[in-house]
Amino acid sequence: MTISNSRLVIAAGTDVYSYKFGISTRGDTPSVKLEGRCSLGDSRNSKRDITSVVFVDDGGLDRTVICGFRDGTISKIVLSAKPNTEALVPKIFQFSQEDDIVESLSSDRSFLLSLSASGQVKLTDISTFHTTSSLDLGKRSWTSHLCLEASTPYIALGTSSTTPLSVHTVREDEMSTSPTAVLGRTRKDHPMSAVYGLSRAPLSAPWGSSPQIIVSGWFDGRVRCYDLRSPLREAGPTCSEVPTALRPVLSLSDPWSDDPIYSVSCGGGTSSHIAAGSARHSVVSFWDVRYATQSGWSVYAPGNDRSPVYTVILESSRLFGATESRPFVYDFGPGVTVDTYPRISTEGLRQRKSNPASFYVTKYSHLPSNDH
Repeated sequence: MTISNSRLVIAAGTDVYSYKFGISTRGDTPSVKLEGRCSLGDSRNSKRDITSVVFVDDGGLDRTVICGFRDGTISKIVLSAKPNTEALVPKIFQFSQEDDIVESLSSDRSFLLSLSASGQVKLTDISTFHTTSSLDLGKRSWTSHLCLEASTPYIALGTSSTTPLSVHTVREDEMSTSPTAVLGRTRKDHPMSAVYGLSRAPLSAPWGSSPQIIVSGWFDGRVRCYDLRSPLREAGPTCSEVPTALRPVLSLSDPWSDDPIYSVSCGGGTSSHIAAGSARHSVVSFWDVRYATQSGWSVYAPGNDRSPVYTVILESSRLFGATESRPFVYDFGPGVTVDTYPRISTEGLRQRKSNPASFYVTKYSHLPSNDH
């Protein structure tokens, strides 16, 4: 799933779905309409499943995405809607061909950062399709974050290892070969862990809107926020091969669950929220970082799927997410009607009689109460 100013694109199997945002004219929630769908491969060939997707700059048209596939292919896709149909006409330009799953894609300005499951990292100039720098992490890798607007441009990489979150600087289109910062555990007595989700911090965070603040989702069920400007370091013996680990400026968790965090996103209507998708039971957790110790709550996605929440995106007053079974949206804004979103099958869902546009979900607070 990826989002731009005017569209939401969702990939499922070999198919791509494009949804276009409407315009709010009465202070209500902007509509989301299916613009069209297309297939990028044979649905019977699982190696052609899309494993990652990201919008890239195309001069404001919002029609160009980069897709990564299970077979290691990376392709640039230009999507055009076919008039009076729900079909998309894709123009496909193959970027590269590897032998490993494309686990994560991240884009900033005219550059693409790609990460394979085995730890192959590539920084590519999208305009020329030229790879300017590459790394081999040699470990199971999950997620990436490219930030070129920081005073010192960097990439952040989430892996399964004793140092699961590392930062490499980017200078003149080249990534540093060794980490310039390690975020989290590097102590020899710590077991391995993993980081599955990365995001820039909310713009209204107490630490300011600096792009040097990273939000991360961890295997131990915690969301940790790191400020690359902070002097705080972890205490205790460290591995000599890597820098002393940076200490988080904030750590958040659902006290009723220790399930891993698979996805994170920041923003919301006040630009102060963090959302995290868990590894089981389709749970999404929310925190307002202005009141971090008082604001946490969690909700089960519609249908109570047993699946992880593989992706979450906060956009204004709503959150888009996806489980194994379906994409979904939590809309906290006014004026949501049955015409705001595409109609879906209600099988397995409990529709609200007071507002047929919505469905019942189970929500709980992170604060102790008499109910627990």
